[in-house]
Amino acid sequence: MKEAILFPSPPITEALIDVRVTLPKEVTIEQLETFQEDIKTSFPIKKPRFTGEFKIKMGAAPEVVTTSNRNDGFLFHSQDGKKIVQARLDGFTFNKLKPYSNWEVFSSEAKYLWGHYLAVVKPINVVRLALRYINRIELPLPFQDFKEYILTMPEIALGIPNGLSGFFTQLTIQNPEISAQANIIERIERTTPDKGTLPFILDIDVFRNIILESSSGEIWDIFNQLRNFKNQIFLNSLTDKTKELFK
Repeated sequence: MKEAILFPSPPITEALIDVRVTLPKEVTIEQLETFQEDIKTSFPIKKPRFTGEFKIKMGAAPEVVTTSNRNDGFLFHSQDGKKIVQARLDGFTFNKLKPYSNWEVFSSEAKYLWGHYLAVVKPINVVRLALRYINRIELPLPFQDFKEYILTMPEIALGIPNGLSGFFTQLTIQNPEISAQANIIERIERTTPDKGTLPFILDIDVFRNIILESSSGEIWDIFNQLRNFKNQIFLNSLTDKTKELFK
């Protein structure tokens, strides 16, 4: 595996740490709302989070019908909107939007907020750990072949014109060494001809299903493994020419 590289201008638009849990049955929405009390200075904006179930009602004109819509937690935003922490009935998430500094700063803040979540709701156990990074890479135009920049690309069969101008690819990769998986999405965003760059999205979501005590220090050891797995995918998906764009 290639070592992680600290880029001066990383292409990360959003990073998130997610912990899914099993909560005691007596935990309420009102209890989750108290999560904000000790962090209100840093996260003053509160928004309820809703989850719903939908079904399609078939007929002459198919109709989407909401069958349930319930408040399952809250999102607490920093004043500038660059940080969001979620306290839910099924878990905890910390989102960091651009600019992203480094793993040590990001994971340290997530660990502090996770400790606060533990104190408020006292989960029975942890059932899933996930780490997701969404990268937006501006590829300079013009270029002859996507593989000048991106090494994991769809193959075009012989006999088909090679004028690839857009795509959406989704891959699932297994890593048996750490019992983890990665969902990788690659896509191109639309752009105007005069912009001079083509936005390429590399979305890497690595996760592990596991049963752990919620206070276990092993949680952060696993997150470090997931981070290494994510870096392995990121660094091996890009050419050296692409990495020069982040320096």
